[in-house]
Amino acid sequence: MSHTLESPVARITIPVLQQWKQEGRRIVMTTAYDAVAARIADPIVDILLVGDGVGNVCLGFENTLPVSIAMMNHHLEAVARTKPRALLIADMPFLSFHLSVEETVRNAGGFLQRGAAAVKFEGGGGNRIDMVRALVECEIPVMGHLGLTPQSINVMGGFKVQGRRADEALRLLDDAHRLQEAGCFALVLEGIPTELAARATDSLTIPTIGIGAGPGCSGQVLVFHDVLGLTEGHRPKFVRPYVDGFQLLHGALSQWAADVRSGAFPGPQESYRLPDGLREAIANWAAPSNPA
Repeated sequence: MSHTLESPVARITIPVLQQWKQEGRRIVMTTAYDAVAARIADPIVDILLVGDGVGNVCLGFENTLPVSIAMMNHHLEAVARTKPRALLIADMPFLSFHLSVEETVRNAGGFLQRGAAAVKFEGGGGNRIDMVRALVECEIPVMGHLGLTPQSINVMGGFKVQGRRADEALRLLDDAHRLQEAGCFALVLEGIPTELAARATDSLTIPTIGIGAGPGCSGQVLVFHDVLGLTEGHRPKFVRPYVDGFQLLHGALSQWAADVRSGAFPGPQESYRLPDGLREAIANWAAPSNPA
């Protein structure tokens, strides 16, 4: 089986994504929380998201709510140092875009100053539209996020599929168009029925990126660690791990530990030797006697 690994474009920009939407070319997006993940993923995907899911995946939190701007800046800077050719997007964490337009612009602008090309934030109702317009007016590109929005888990009662009721589905379609009209260049659709995501995608001129939203979106996103099977425990229905990375890495580390304990590591190939002229001097060296 052959696989197309590298994206065919030298550098991904928002106009490129818009062109792909028109052409029907599917968009690939994953997360990166550090330079290692960014270097692995960048030649392959079209969008790298420094997501607030770093709280769950890397920092040990139960959800994304404790993630701060300072935490996001730390991880964004690590990814930005790799100078990715993929479009680099940073998540606006909880309370970073809720309090005022001024604070939202300041936080989002800080992400662009640290190397992001765009920001993403959740929700479509309330003051979100005003925030999108304010950011777009400051030339800060915005990706929207509708459906299952993890920052709203306390309102939603947990991580539950959204849009299964008529009022929810119609509101999502309305919100998607309001976000597009406000200036969003793309939308993430998470945890909604396949038919609803396809209807939204067909009705919009901007790309949609699905996660747990079926195959009818303009593209798909999965968390880097989920694709590589690096997470333990329950996996959402929409996750397909392509390798059991956790067990693979666990096995490799266990073998190294066993080699250390048996004396098999390090071997000659992992060791340095003195130049010939110094070996005799080292061999004849005697420890100084301790003074009385």
